Amino acid sequence: MTDESTTLQITLEPADNQRLANLCGQYDENLRQIEKRLGVEIANRGNCFRIVGSSQPVEAASRVLLHLFQASSSEIITPQRVHLSLQSATINALLEGESDEDYKTIRTRKVLVKARGPNQQRYLKNILSHDINFGIGPAGTGKTYLAVACAVAALEEEKVRRLILTRPAVEAGERLGFLPGDMVQKVDPYLRPLYDALYEMLGFDRVLKLIERNVIEVAPLAFMRGRTLNDAFIILDEAQNTTVEQIKMFLTRVGFGSTVVITGDVTQVDLPKDRPSGLKHVLEVLKGVEGISFTYFTAADVVRHPLVQRIVAAYEAYERRQQPQT
Repeated sequence: MTDESTTLQITLEPADNQRLANLCGQYDENLRQIEKRLGVEIANRGNCFRIVGSSQPVEAASRVLLHLFQASSSEIITPQRVHLSLQSATINALLEGESDEDYKTIRTRKVLVKARGPNQQRYLKNILSHDINFGIGPAGTGKTYLAVACAVAALEEEKVRRLILTRPAVEAGERLGFLPGDMVQKVDPYLRPLYDALYEMLGFDRVLKLIERNVIEVAPLAFMRGRTLNDAFIILDEAQNTTVEQIKMFLTRVGFGSTVVITGDVTQVDLPKDRPSGLKHVLEVLKGVEGISFTYFTAADVVRHPLVQRIVAAYEAYERRQQPQT
């Protein structure tokens, strides 16, 4: 610890040994996880906790402990649960004066979706206030899931008449031809993450009924050509695998009363090397255009297993080292 370290003591009430054991985890693994992530030291005797470190991390750690202790009365505090709570108490959020209560939530029929961390919160705010939105960043940052939650909420609140969820089928040529079924059945595997999010938020039976009525349409990007999409919530997922022509075609389909969310990870392009990514291109073309929002996620926003966050960070660091020096 540095000479500028701060010590904070908190007492968690009630002094319930079972809840305290749940909070700390086996061999205090939950406390060690908080220490490692925030760079603090945590010691406790019973329900009295002492946190030592720099002022902002210490305050963030105390917030996490209080939040998890409150949750310990009704759920098992696993390392995954600690990781998600840490996402909601990052140093950046603390420095910006945000608290858990400030975070936006999206309520759907089945689940309450909560933004975790300042970038997810900014993303939701942008979607609610802009007609066209870009969510750019690595896997596991909640780009698609949050977009689907906003779309479902807009449909249930009758702000839009239909949902359109689309992805490019990057293998729409030879290899898909060996799969059985018609074109829709061939591309279904590429659209499965979108279906899964819909099932979780609306329920399987309701999703099927809405698809039958064409209120929800899940389709490959090629099916968007020649259409004008009014009063719809439209999500283009995996946009890094669009060509320049495809993403231009998609953006010019947008009609009145519609909201568009485009998500992608520019570091995971599956197109042939001689075909530039439409997402990379459009980010340069539309930079500074009024009415369009851009939210950029980083490894710190990953809400999957903590190892995923470290893997993404390692790849980012490696790619930076490979860039030619100017």
